[in-house]
Amino acid sequence: MAEKWIQKAIKKPGALRATAKRMKLLKEGETLSASDLVKMKKKAEQTGNKKLMARVNLAKTLKKMKK
Repeated sequence: MAEKWIQKAIKKPGALRATAKRMKLLKEGETLSASDLVKMKKKAEQTGNKKLMARVNLAKTLKKMKK
């Protein structure tokens, strides 16, 4: 496993949050919740957006690591 795989995995910091704001899931100053991630994952599956799906999955993985 690479030493800094997390830094290399996050190509565009803030992209998932920006997408959530465009989807009107977040207001200013709020954080992404688990329910927001579920909604975003469903939207990615419906539209076939693989990049959004990857970002959501990475966010879920990082959230698990934080615990």
